[in-house]
Amino acid sequence: MKISFVASDSPSAQTGRAALLSRYGCVEEEEADVIVALGGDGFMLSTLHRTRDLALPVYGMNRGTIGFLMNEYSESNLLKRLGEAEEAEIHPLSMTATCRDGTTHRALALNEVSVLRSGSQAAKLRISIDGRLRMEELICDGALVATPAGSTAYNYSAHGPILPVGTDILALTAIAPFRPRRWRGALLPTTATVRFDVIEAEKRPVMAEADSNLVPNVTSVEIRSEPQISHRLLFDPGHGLEERLLREQFE
Repeated sequence: MKISFVASDSPSAQTGRAALLSRYGCVEEEEADVIVALGGDGFMLSTLHRTRDLALPVYGMNRGTIGFLMNEYSESNLLKRLGEAEEAEIHPLSMTATCRDGTTHRALALNEVSVLRSGSQAAKLRISIDGRLRMEELICDGALVATPAGSTAYNYSAHGPILPVGTDILALTAIAPFRPRRWRGALLPTTATVRFDVIEAEKRPVMAEADSNLVPNVTSVEIRSEPQISHRLLFDPGHGLEERLLREQFE
């Protein structure tokens, strides 16, 4: 098995990469059968985005903090672990954000696309689903659309639901809603196109973010799932993404 080891800039990730490289060797990503990524969840997301066109499975080892998308770090039995690993396939969201100056920006997100107030005043958002107006005005700190894989991240912190992997559902979650005060969001099919229009965009500036790709001063954001784009994650047996999502709900 040909392995390409990549690591974040943290000292622990770099030290781990050096140890694994000396033990198992390393090839360039284009020649590899699998990529082993050392770092945290943020580094895993950036690795998946960066290597999308290679269509290679990525096996993460946690050298960061939470490591929800990562496996436990160990230098022993790596080839056995890779051979027995369970694969999870996830699909990203696409974001199309239009700014006050008329420019349009596109990005992909594996976790969520969020629209967030960037000034002192709350954001005012109009929400449409598949071209049909669903909410005339949501006053809030922001809102987000999350994938099942990303539902335990920002979405969960904003009191959104955890979605089982493999379900054709997206979570639309409000962030600190003021009016309607008790509205917490909606569950949508992955075929849905979500559009946020920003009301009073100059007075109440809003930014959009797709997996750390930030776009300031947006006037509208459209979000849809991209089922034709796939990312492959590898997990140790019994510790796959579905098990992690279940465990998260009982801790």
